[in-house]
Amino acid sequence: MLKTGGASLRVPAHEPVTESVADLLAHEQPHDYKSSSLSVGAKVPQIELPESDGRPAWNSKLQYILAQVGFSVGLGNVWRFPYLCQKNGGGAYLVPYFILLLLIGIPLFFLELAVGQKIRRGSLGVWNYVCPRLGGIGISSLMVCGFVGLYYNVIIGWSIFYFFQSFQQPLPWSECPIRRNGTFAFVEPECEKSSATTYFWYRQTLNTTSTIAESGGLNVKMTVSLLVAWIIVCLAVIKGIASSGKVMYFSSLFPYVVLFCFLVRGLMLKGSVDGIAHMFTPKLEKMLEPQVWREAATQVFFALGLGFGGVIAFSSYNKIDNNCHFDAVLVSVINFMTSILATLVVFAVLGFKANIMNEKCVTENSEKILGYLNANVLSHDLIPLHVNFSQMTVTDYAEVYGVIKTVKEGGFADLGLDQCLLEDELNKSVQGTGLAFIAFTEAMTHFPGSPFWSVMFFFMLINLGLGSMIGTMTGITTPVLDAYKVKKEYLTVGCCIVAFFCGLLFVQRSGNYFVTMFDDYSAGLPLTVVVILENVSVAWIYGTKRFMQDLEDMLGFRPYSFYFYMWKYVSPLCLIVLITATVIEMAISPPGYNAWIQELVSTPVCVCVCVCVCVCVFYTRVLHRVAQRPLPTPTHVGITSLNNITFTVAVGGAFTVQQYNSNLRGPSE
Repeated sequence: MLKTGGASLRVPAHEPVTESVADLLAHEQPHDYKSSSLSVGAKVPQIELPESDGRPAWNSKLQYILAQVGFSVGLGNVWRFPYLCQKNGGGAYLVPYFILLLLIGIPLFFLELAVGQKIRRGSLGVWNYVCPRLGGIGISSLMVCGFVGLYYNVIIGWSIFYFFQSFQQPLPWSECPIRRNGTFAFVEPECEKSSATTYFWYRQTLNTTSTIAESGGLNVKMTVSLLVAWIIVCLAVIKGIASSGKVMYFSSLFPYVVLFCFLVRGLMLKGSVDGIAHMFTPKLEKMLEPQVWREAATQVFFALGLGFGGVIAFSSYNKIDNNCHFDAVLVSVINFMTSILATLVVFAVLGFKANIMNEKCVTENSEKILGYLNANVLSHDLIPLHVNFSQMTVTDYAEVYGVIKTVKEGGFADLGLDQCLLEDELNKSVQGTGLAFIAFTEAMTHFPGSPFWSVMFFFMLINLGLGSMIGTMTGITTPVLDAYKVKKEYLTVGCCIVAFFCGLLFVQRSGNYFVTMFDDYSAGLPLTVVVILENVSVAWIYGTKRFMQDLEDMLGFRPYSFYFYMWKYVSPLCLIVLITATVIEMAISPPGYNAWIQELVSTPVCVCVCVCVCVCVFYTRVLHRVAQRPLPTPTHVGITSLNNITFTVAVGGAFTVQQYNSNLRGPSE
């Protein structure tokens, strides 16, 4: 099809004029996609792709934006970003995050949107179309989508289980279970040594084993929950964007309703302001640490869903003249603001929880002091006259604690008194499953009407996960549908059935350990490699100038020169630094997981596995082919050798071990 330009063709008067677009298309020669402007070595400089190719399209721009927002805004915004913000300097962390969002996030997000919209294919077809030798990038993206989808839906299954468990008063994780032995009743020892929410998560929900080596068989409750999760995902994507687009109207908007409700409710709780103030108090010295910038870059990278193929697949259903630059900026800003909103909610609630736990600490230690006074271990003269042990305040306890510590300097440690500082409670970092299924659930047990808030919270997690799973499944099915003539419904159902059976690995009693391992290694480094190859393919193999010209033809305006320099120099350099830092971090800090050992539940146990982690990215022809070695498993506590790979298991400080920062936490939380 000839592109409208400054020159025009004169039609002789004796020839009939074709007046309709349909007539023009009818006279058009069959289109050769290989010779398009986005094909390396193209002979025809500028040829537009036909929009009337029978490809499905979004019903409206709003539906498309909600789909992209639903895919990019996921569980990581709720339980990963707040943790990183707290860990890396509070408000100071927002500075490197925002800078890297501008340098890496928005440019690369814009690149994926533009490529998908221009070529109108999934990730597999897009890179084959640019150059046949780049097809391995699409295969890599598809494989990573598969790995992530397997364990991500397990998390949705956990949320479904907690959702249905929330329809009880009181909540089943609010108190430790009572065991009876004849007429004698006692609290479950495993629960008493940890906490009610921790016990419910590790024992009653997961019924987890002590090590990853013990499978323990299938957990029936989690297997059923996983089946329900895959049925929901299958129904949402079975008709492609025709069905998933309608689901997005609810699954993308409902989490914001819940977050705003939690924010309003959280601000009304005692101590919420303490949590928010602690969160956003900047520790500027943290900005000088390379680790902070590396983690900020990683979070930016995954927050937008780059490299998964979902972004490209969604944009391929757009009209060719859609303003994808506006879409890239809008979705990126919404994603960033959602992370800020989630952080406010999380730390308003955790501030409330910290106050509850601090008051509990004061009460317990006040009883200790009262016992020492009655036993004449401490003199009554040490206690100020205004102190009332029946209503001990945090301020009064701090005063009493200071007096006793000063007077009993020599034997103070033997008294076993805690300082009970609110700051210490607020500094307890928690993320991932530890935040959602332990810390947050414990805080909600203190809410008035706790079952209602619990139902809302886990229904929000289900919708957040569903939006991301729809994008992940679209990233898998769209390339296959583009490459092969397969009926969409059959492909979707087949993928979901296969994924369910593969996902049974994660619903064994040891499945939580595998979820942690997959979350840390199946996507991180491979996706970073995929995105840098996408960047290099467009900026250096195809050419940034040609790509900028294509964008001008497609959008009707030339994007800012800022993007030219980002794509060609800055973004590739940042990604190379990120990959290098990630590899160094993996070499320095051996991978591992926190194990829940029933006999040692009062002691955090870290399992440290020294392995060589390989990049799970597949390439065709001139790229590369790498296989990932499976993580071996320890057989018992101690130091042992299995298949020529050494394991170190640290129990209660018996060994000094570098603990891997995984999403799974031990009983200390």
